[in-house]
Amino acid sequence: MTTTSPRRASRPDPGRRDASGADSPRPSAAVVAVQRIFSAETPEYFLLLGTTLFLVVFGIIMVLSSSSIESYVNNDKDFFATATRQGLYVLIGLPVMLLAARAPLSFWKRWAGPAVIAGVVLQLLVFVPGLGYGYGGNQNWIKVGSFTAQPAEVIKLALVIWLAWILSRRLEELHDWRRALIPIGPVVAVSIGLVLVGRDLGTALIMVAIVFGAMFIAGTRLRILGVVLVVAGLVGLGGLSVSAGRIDRIHDWLSGCRDAASANFGCYQTLGGWQALAHGGVLGVGLGNSTAKWNWLPEAANDFIFAVIGEELGMFGAILVLLLFVVLAIAFVRIIRMSDDPFAKIATSAAMVWIVGQAFVNIAVVLGLLPVLGVPLPLISAGGSSLITTLAAIGVVLSFARHRAERAR
Repeated sequence: MTTTSPRRASRPDPGRRDASGADSPRPSAAVVAVQRIFSAETPEYFLLLGTTLFLVVFGIIMVLSSSSIESYVNNDKDFFATATRQGLYVLIGLPVMLLAARAPLSFWKRWAGPAVIAGVVLQLLVFVPGLGYGYGGNQNWIKVGSFTAQPAEVIKLALVIWLAWILSRRLEELHDWRRALIPIGPVVAVSIGLVLVGRDLGTALIMVAIVFGAMFIAGTRLRILGVVLVVAGLVGLGGLSVSAGRIDRIHDWLSGCRDAASANFGCYQTLGGWQALAHGGVLGVGLGNSTAKWNWLPEAANDFIFAVIGEELGMFGAILVLLLFVVLAIAFVRIIRMSDDPFAKIATSAAMVWIVGQAFVNIAVVLGLLPVLGVPLPLISAGGSSLITTLAAIGVVLSFARHRAERAR
């Protein structure tokens, strides 16, 4: 008598049943991938991500509004040329941010050194004839066909990671100035020096702030930081001495822009920004109704976009932008406090000084509290290099928040 073995019945996955007891369909691979991207459990992660996305969307709207007239004049009657290009930068920057958010801590530590080397090499390209590109008196761009990029933005991101890597390995030795400044001093001097040779004082000042912020949060002694500031100040004065136009601009700013002769030179942008803010008043003239963007205000979609925001959306719109960057700073601080890795703490602090500090420098320039320095408003101003590298830096910080969440799980 022959017997046949019973056929093994396939068992349904007990974890795949819905409320009625029936088997629920498995999610697609795309849905699973999206769920993994946004699987962080910390509120700090979503606070930083949400604020960043809001600023990016708001930036596209304001770039469209502030650049439409200039785009129409310079791009064959195309109102949307600059805004479309900014949208393409967003489509590149957001995936870069999300991919960076998935990287482990070991990845950033391993590539910190090569990142600085790559940034310095790219910055050297701005001095290559036929490849380097100058604008507004600065020689800090490279141009290949219609593509332009600012390598100094890459150096900012590289310094954030590299300083965190070096300082986190020497926390117990930062009381000694030799251990604190070597090899940090030579690398920082070369990085900032190349930017100053290109006469981009505003970017160089932001890089000095990044270095100072990273060293301060790492626990470097204040007397060492004082020496760093003095040396940076002397280098900055040396950079000013090679540009007579920049000296005149600062002189006009120190005079309060009250001289009639300065109205057409050093204070032209500052006075234009004041007029735009005054025209906007409390409630603004309405989105798209700015008069300053009709080629009256230079760099209306870039360095002085905050003036257009104040004119079209009024004081309430300007205050909203300030509050958004305050929320961004709060998110950074909360991630610093929740992190238990010194590398993550230092890198997050440096990124915060870069992004939030640059935002308030840009706003201070528009308000006339600082001379015109030529730094964009992060996440809002038109420009691909600044937007993509800023989003990449935020992605690095998001990876720290995710790292903490995964350890907690």
